[in-house]
Amino acid sequence: MNTLGSRLVIYIALLSLFSFQLKPDPQPADMVYPLLDAANSRWFYFSSATRPFGMVNLSPDHEIDGAWNSGYRYDADSIKGFSHIHAWQMSGVSVMPLSYTDAPEDLLNDYYSTYSHDKETIRVGYHQVYLDRFDIEAELTATHRVGMHRYHFPSGKQTGVLFHLGGTLGPSAMLDGRLKKLGDRTLVGSVTNAPTSRRPKPITVHFQVAFDQDIANWVEHPDSHHIIAGFGDLGGKPLQMKVSISYTHPDNALENMQQELPHWDFEQVELETREVWNEMLGRIQIEGNTEVQRRRFYTDLWKALQGRRTISDANGAYPDHTGSSFRIGQVPLDEAGNPVFRHFNSDSFWGAQWTISVLWALVYPDIAEEFANSFLQYYLDGGLIPRGPSGGNYTNVMTGASSTPFFVGLYQKGIRGFDVETAYQGLKKNHLPGGIMGRSGYEHLSAKGGNVEDYIDKGYVPYPNPRGRFGGHEQGAGQTLEYSFQDWTLSQLAKALSKKEDAARFLARSKNYKNVYDPESGWMRPKNEQGEWMDPFDPYEYGKGFVEANAAQFTWFVPHDLPGLAQLMGGKEKAVEKLQEQFLAAEKLGFTSGTSHAVETNPEYRRIPVNYGNQPSMQMAYIFNYLDRPDLTQYWSRKVLDKAFSALTPHLGYNGDEDQGLMGSLAVLMKLGLFQMNGGTEVNPIYELGSPIFDKAVIRLHPNYYPGKTLTIWAENNGPDHFYIQRKRFNGKLFQGMGVRHEDLVNGGVLRLQMSENP
Repeated sequence: MNTLGSRLVIYIALLSLFSFQLKPDPQPADMVYPLLDAANSRWFYFSSATRPFGMVNLSPDHEIDGAWNSGYRYDADSIKGFSHIHAWQMSGVSVMPLSYTDAPEDLLNDYYSTYSHDKETIRVGYHQVYLDRFDIEAELTATHRVGMHRYHFPSGKQTGVLFHLGGTLGPSAMLDGRLKKLGDRTLVGSVTNAPTSRRPKPITVHFQVAFDQDIANWVEHPDSHHIIAGFGDLGGKPLQMKVSISYTHPDNALENMQQELPHWDFEQVELETREVWNEMLGRIQIEGNTEVQRRRFYTDLWKALQGRRTISDANGAYPDHTGSSFRIGQVPLDEAGNPVFRHFNSDSFWGAQWTISVLWALVYPDIAEEFANSFLQYYLDGGLIPRGPSGGNYTNVMTGASSTPFFVGLYQKGIRGFDVETAYQGLKKNHLPGGIMGRSGYEHLSAKGGNVEDYIDKGYVPYPNPRGRFGGHEQGAGQTLEYSFQDWTLSQLAKALSKKEDAARFLARSKNYKNVYDPESGWMRPKNEQGEWMDPFDPYEYGKGFVEANAAQFTWFVPHDLPGLAQLMGGKEKAVEKLQEQFLAAEKLGFTSGTSHAVETNPEYRRIPVNYGNQPSMQMAYIFNYLDRPDLTQYWSRKVLDKAFSALTPHLGYNGDEDQGLMGSLAVLMKLGLFQMNGGTEVNPIYELGSPIFDKAVIRLHPNYYPGKTLTIWAENNGPDHFYIQRKRFNGKLFQGMGVRHEDLVNGGVLRLQMSENP
């Protein structure tokens, strides 16, 4: 049986294992709204013709200049190509179908076309659009590593497909573009993503192209980077094209096509892609609330499985740029010769402890384990566990050691299909000088911007950095808070592995957050090298000692010791009063800094005291649980959902920085009424309760990881104003406290919540 057949068998087996109803009405994939927030897209945000974490993410591009405000932009009026790669700091293989009567050379540098949403169809795994200028209907779908196109050309005109082989494409400049014929219906090519300020090394995309009709002519010109493969007048007959990619070698691009798409049945590809999505999305089934909110939920869940892309080939080859020179690595193979995991491209895990780390571990433990093994492969290759790799490169995006809570959470939940000892050594290295904690945003040539040395010696990271400027995000007080939490999580793993000395050391370091708390002002406050408080100090000033936030937001970033923070504030009642004031003020602005990340620094929004449009504030509604006011957690979590995560339009969605599933995952968890303050990094971690918005949610637990079959959350008497939980039962037993422990939940059963309009 070939690999494609093997994977279909696996998908069918998964459907059986999860007892997934094959044809619910509507199916989960039908509920997804791909255009959510599409007017505010950035290069890697929009998705249509792709599979979960697919190497190929094929879709139209309206803007192709830069990583921000690029890719599919709903309000734009022209399509500038169909790109196969929309990834963190990566792009490539953009094509455009053309029709013409004469002078095709003129189209080499002038090929954009207007279009209309009235003649556009988008659904999970499929995108269709009509190009006004050329009278062409284009259809797109994809396997994991192969994009499939079907073009319907007008009769009586010459036809062709343009390949974009140079110039800017999203976040990268395309260099050294090459394309040549291998036969009457096949092409081979490559294009190199030039280094960026965030990705320090180039990455080459190799691609193979197959057509279902003969190439009739070839159009190129020395003044253009681009090439047109012509097909003459097809008489109205559609043209199909397959494009497979590889980051390692053209032969591997060909093998990816042979294994994943050996046929020309467009509908079959779309159907198989749809079934893959139905299996993944169908692991959670919901009932109740409105159709709009059910659609929004599945769109959030769909986003949680997007953005982070595969970079390994079907045979397990992958690009390794972690050393001084490029090499082709190989993922370990099982006894049958198949890769045991995929290797991934990924934006930062900054903030993931409250989002994908929790959601994946509960619903997609197989995916979480793959990512753990992928990140360990980076460590084996380059000596560091990354926090956000791109194309086999370390990028050092954001700050801290944000991968640590991810690994620790997996271990504490029993997801241990990776080398735990190797992981521990890599994580520990990251928390010491020379590790990832010592590097600030996009710091490539040194390890001083993170200033972990002063954090260890002084107990805080000074602001400004006395060593100089080496990267972005050098915001000492915020870094101190991040490091303290991450140290606490590492101490939990050290303790679990009986590394008592390390456990004590990192636990002691986790108290460093206290060193940047100013009792006089009542806020976390930056200190300089001499230990003097920053003066003047404004707790609402954005980016002054705090990464993508202000002091009012970051003061509450102590997820590992909220009782200790409350004590610094004068007790839980005073802490409640302070946090309540912040939520009341933030409500006036909808709990976000505007409707997109691009306006976060606007004077109108930057002073907001709670910002659910970026990662530092994601936990704030759930802090009330730890201050003995679960009613306020229930109230404010529902209010945040209503304002920030309920829209279903192209112009609204996440109201901020949807970094590859982080916001989508957060929204899913909040709508289920589940949260984990410390990212599930304690022993037998607790799932804290918020205020679920659906009457019923059924999570189908993965049988290879958890003993239970399903976890059902019933919210009885639920409604728009019924925020509060009056009574809690798990498997028939009343319980007190803020939530349910992991071991109990994954044994399966029913969590029954009696909702009320009164606390």
